[in-house]
Amino acid sequence: MKLTTFCLSLTLGAMLTLTGCSTLAPKYSRPEAPVPADWPTGPAYQAVAEKPEGPAIADIVWQEFFVDPQLRKVIASALENNRDLRLAALNIERSQAQYRIQRSELFPAVNADAGYSAQRIAPTQSGAGRAITTHGYNLSLGMSAYEVDLFGRIRSLKDQALEQYLATEQARRGVQISLIAEVANNYLALAADRESLRIARETLASQESSYQLTKSRFEFGVVSALDLSRAQTIVEAARVDIGRYTGQVAQDLNALQLVVGAPVAAELLPGGLGPVTALKEISPGLPSEVLQRRPDILAAEHQLVGANANIGAARAAFFPRITLTTAVGLSSNQLTDLFTGGAGVWSFLPQISVPIFNAGANRANLKLAEVDREIFLTQYERSIQVAFREVADALAQYGTLGEQLAAQQALVNASSESHRLSDARYLGGVESYLAVLDSQRSLYAAQQNLVSLRFFRLANLVTLYKVLGGGA
Repeated sequence: MKLTTFCLSLTLGAMLTLTGCSTLAPKYSRPEAPVPADWPTGPAYQAVAEKPEGPAIADIVWQEFFVDPQLRKVIASALENNRDLRLAALNIERSQAQYRIQRSELFPAVNADAGYSAQRIAPTQSGAGRAITTHGYNLSLGMSAYEVDLFGRIRSLKDQALEQYLATEQARRGVQISLIAEVANNYLALAADRESLRIARETLASQESSYQLTKSRFEFGVVSALDLSRAQTIVEAARVDIGRYTGQVAQDLNALQLVVGAPVAAELLPGGLGPVTALKEISPGLPSEVLQRRPDILAAEHQLVGANANIGAARAAFFPRITLTTAVGLSSNQLTDLFTGGAGVWSFLPQISVPIFNAGANRANLKLAEVDREIFLTQYERSIQVAFREVADALAQYGTLGEQLAAQQALVNASSESHRLSDARYLGGVESYLAVLDSQRSLYAAQQNLVSLRFFRLANLVTLYKVLGGGA
């Protein structure tokens, strides 16, 4: 019984040793970001520089950034039904299960066993001159091949699995942010193309009326056949655009429903860009704060930390491994005697394994772990550089689109007035129809370009939400 107590005490002591042990992994410190400390400056970024500081985009939930109620409902439907996001969530569950499996190796696996055996011994071997049948009963509780993690090998593997799980979680968050941005962009593209289709239809209706008037004047000999042909050209051009935008609207709807993962109710679809509520303006913040909160960069850093922990496991392979196998139980030839005082049995089998020669496998594994760490470090630094470029590009657009939009609106207003005056002069016999045609084409092009710029302005805000690590 004393030996049994000693066995259990040694096992407990090993577990306590494990709890307090450290690993052989190198001490991790976050690498310096290989990008400037501030965003670019210059004329393209003047509007950004003059903007007051606000909350970080990662602290703004998407419901606050996308303030349009219809767009919110479409995004919410996508978060519920999109298959890419569902796959990312399943990958998290898988990674979490792998982490739990690896973590379980820190603790001994205790098993309860019960058994019965029967054996017949031949007369020539029994020593009694007759056949003997023996019976055996046993009941035991113990653990098998439990490794005492003196050098942190299992703990390093557990840390690596944990970082992999955390990286997967950040990957899911990145998928969610990208999904939200993609839904918003598809929604805005549908709104812009519907707006362009509306303008094309209004232009067709206006020009058909103008064409009929010109045709009547031609029949009375007031205008030439050339004016009639010119009037017909813009009518046909509007019809071409109607067909083109009709097809584009259908494709936009298909793209939106694909990314949402379910049909979108008609009442949630935008009629044009006009009814779409402007998105919330945001502040870019500092690179050191923004870039370290992007999901892709956080995922890359977790991968780097995991590779760092894996070095600890590779280093621990150079040191001895101690495994314990123990069992405490009861054994008897008779079932009725199994629970009597003399039926107790125990076993204690410690084993130590010392690496002596393995043809350089351990050294090669350590080298592999060190190279992996350098690979993940390079990928981490590359992620930061790419993120800096994406944010800088989006800020450059943000700083110039406002001026472009104001100038384009002024151009639409001027073109509209020019068309009104040209039409009046033509009806008064002062101007040729060519001037009317040119003014109408200029107005139509200006209106379509204004729709495009309004779309680019809203899409730029969506891009900023994404590249600045938008809130969940």
